[in-house]
Amino acid sequence: MAAPQACASSDSELEFARARCRALHDRLAASPDLPRQPALRSLLRLVAAELRFLTSALAPRLPLSSNLPHLAALHLLLTHPAVQSPSRLAPLPGVDFYCAFRGRPAWALVSASNPARLAWVPGGGLRARVAAVLAAARGAPPATRPEKLLLVFSRGVGADIARGLAEGFGAVETDLLLEFIRESDEEDEEGWVGVGFQPSEEMRRFRAFEIEVVEGGVEVLPPPVAVVTEGSGEEVPLGLEGGFGAFVGKIRTESRELVNLDTTALVAVVSGISNGGVGKLMAAPEAETRARFKCNYKFVMDQAQSELQSPILLELGKAVHGKQCIICETVNLEFKEIVSMCGGPEEKTRARLLLKQLTIVPDSPSARMMDLPTTRKLAMKNKIVFGTGDHWRTPTITANMGFVRAVSQTGMPLLTIEHRPRALIGL
Repeated sequence: MAAPQACASSDSELEFARARCRALHDRLAASPDLPRQPALRSLLRLVAAELRFLTSALAPRLPLSSNLPHLAALHLLLTHPAVQSPSRLAPLPGVDFYCAFRGRPAWALVSASNPARLAWVPGGGLRARVAAVLAAARGAPPATRPEKLLLVFSRGVGADIARGLAEGFGAVETDLLLEFIRESDEEDEEGWVGVGFQPSEEMRRFRAFEIEVVEGGVEVLPPPVAVVTEGSGEEVPLGLEGGFGAFVGKIRTESRELVNLDTTALVAVVSGISNGGVGKLMAAPEAETRARFKCNYKFVMDQAQSELQSPILLELGKAVHGKQCIICETVNLEFKEIVSMCGGPEEKTRARLLLKQLTIVPDSPSARMMDLPTTRKLAMKNKIVFGTGDHWRTPTITANMGFVRAVSQTGMPLLTIEHRPRALIGL
């Protein structure tokens, strides 16, 4: 009589695994980040293969052997707010993906094993995996060399493993839930408020450890110092307040939290399209507008429609709120040249006022960015601009997604904030 009960138990467990796998597949397929995250696309393919296996005639009976726990753990980590710019999955043996973790280049290793089955064995198992990955990290070229290893145990970990990681590799446990609280200008009784992203019960079981790849830790950078003093504190003239004035008002030149802007971002801030010029653009005769913009006519009109649906200065204002905005010398010179040639009177005025609120730093691209080959897609100018942001360990606000994709294909995690493009219209 025991056999039918075992069979029923097996069927029940298998059906639960199928349902869980379908749910994970559907969440991945519906993710808005799927088109621009190669790691999520790779994960979706693996989950689809797992679902085919679980629903096939070859699906196992008890004991159920499935990759689903590991795939589910990868999904939770890849969507964690502290994990940015993840690479494709399994770029090296033993490494699940590259990423920027809390702003620093990292290699992530994920374990979904039952903690009761993990043991700290000298010369083998987890210890050997960590040692091999650490050696590979220290010997990696600058472009992909991480500053730390991130080890995540999705089902928890025993005291012997935690002690072995600490004593053998200097690992320090890190709180993955730290990202879910932050200091706020509007403090509660204890000075903290919750952020919108809520960790799942599964993530609350995660335990994570960081191992420094370079002895001595990361270099502490001094505050950026402007190489050009454009002046500051000039009030926005009457008639230019609007969205532009609100954007400028969000910048904090004294803040130690930085954000790097490329030329596309500066153009978007001062563009007439972003600053109330859409009505005038739409009201002009089509023949006149086509003659003005020639082959760029559709490009400009598409931007005007996009602006009507979602004003870009609101989007960019959120990205710079409370931060010090830096630009490098290359961007400063390029932006001034573009505005002088293509900008209208109001666009030129906004450009002058905007530059007074920015910290202009020397071109100082990071070693890992300069380690990338210079190609048509990885042009030197862009390596300088994005590399300067990387040097200051801050994201670059950009519409140049072609360069971002080219960097991603090399496996180097790069912090960026994408914005929709805007053009100068000269009105």
